[in-house]
Amino acid sequence: MTGVTPAAGRILIADDEDSLRWVLEKGLRQAGYEVTVVKDGPGALRAFELEEPFDLVLLDVRMPGMDGLAVLARLREIRPDVHVIVMTAHGTMDTAIQAMQRGAYDYLAKPFDLDEVVLLAERAIAAGRLTQEVARLRTGLQEVWEFGALVGRHPRMQDVYKAIGRIAASDVTVLLRGESGTGKEVVARAIHHYSRRAGRPFVAVSSAAIPATLLESELFGHERGAFTDAKERKLGKLELAHGGTLFLDEIGDMPVELQTKLLRALQERTIERVGGQDSIRIDVRVLAATNRDLETMMKEGRFREDLFYRLNVVTLNLPPLRERRRDTPLLVEHFLAKYASELGERGVAPEALDRLVGHDWPGNVRELENVIQRAMVMATNGVILPEHLPIGPVSAAASVAVDASLEEIIERKLLECVRGLREHSSAQLYSLMIGLVEKPLLRAVLRETRGNQVRAAQILGINRNTLRKKLTEHGVDPDSVGD
Repeated sequence: MTGVTPAAGRILIADDEDSLRWVLEKGLRQAGYEVTVVKDGPGALRAFELEEPFDLVLLDVRMPGMDGLAVLARLREIRPDVHVIVMTAHGTMDTAIQAMQRGAYDYLAKPFDLDEVVLLAERAIAAGRLTQEVARLRTGLQEVWEFGALVGRHPRMQDVYKAIGRIAASDVTVLLRGESGTGKEVVARAIHHYSRRAGRPFVAVSSAAIPATLLESELFGHERGAFTDAKERKLGKLELAHGGTLFLDEIGDMPVELQTKLLRALQERTIERVGGQDSIRIDVRVLAATNRDLETMMKEGRFREDLFYRLNVVTLNLPPLRERRRDTPLLVEHFLAKYASELGERGVAPEALDRLVGHDWPGNVRELENVIQRAMVMATNGVILPEHLPIGPVSAAASVAVDASLEEIIERKLLECVRGLREHSSAQLYSLMIGLVEKPLLRAVLRETRGNQVRAAQILGINRNTLRKKLTEHGVDPDSVGD
């Protein structure tokens, strides 16, 4: 654990979980902090107002009396420069963005490691002593269907949510990077949706979808008679996006000569239509996206270095779906709900879900959405089966997300065990499952302690007599396990 000097700072912890409060208090005190703990929102506000100033507040989202986001807002009203870290077991996009937009310093999705908390506390307190907290961002957010690619609880997606919350309110230029289908336009729309330009136009143009000969006219517009087919004046995308956001998709496919004209427009904030001479002022926020290696393209002279730095003020990297497999079931649920009114409600058989989780998805979230739509059409009996999916079987290892937590893996297996027992009056399932979990747990701990029952009992948090009873009950020989 990172060491800090005594009296390194004063920390307020607000969480309704007794065990978590105890662990956090003990760990942070050992790290040298003065710690005050409370169990609800009103208690947090009382402590914050009555006691000496705190350097940091750790705040749970769901607490009795007053939820954590409401407490966060109140704390920021009382002291705008306070650093707050929000903790939650419900790591949704909306929660993360709301937390960051209400001025949270950072956001922790439970479960987390104590070392992670101590390091984050040290960084937050140091930052608070060196800089002023950024201006509070807009609140009152809501999820919409178009943000489907942002469904997910994977840590890398949590980072994306937090970044959206931090950058949405400013006009900073953002470069979105990631494979095709990872949701770059979806993220761009989310940034626009949560920005001060939300009520103004969001205009998207793809450099890859428009022939190079027409792209200049598409971006800058043209005057009547500018070329053979220019029978009337046309406004370009830059002009149509005035006051709002311009999304330049596949920016790496833009011809070099047009890159020069775009750079000048972004620098001077003026454009000239093709065939025109009048300078037209524009006020647009630019978001760009690419799945290409722009750095290599710059070395090869196929992408302007000065345009790259103009666009790359802030970079957001979107992970491919194969690197966040644990989010696949959540995305499947999302798309089933999205198309339920049109195609009818559908369920997914466990074998089909295994295929969906194990597939590598070269087309990422966009491909998954198309596959779910097709499967819903094919599954006329109400359940999506493996034969309804245009993807082949996967290995057993691949069907379990490599980043899945132990709880998620166990839950997947338990769902398979429970399925079909609804009509049974009694299956003694609780006792059976406890036994199935206890036996491998006992064996794993004894292996770790090399058969030392005293140490094993300490690790398990039970007395030695109870351990002996459990070993006998499950037929576990401690001597053979410890070898």
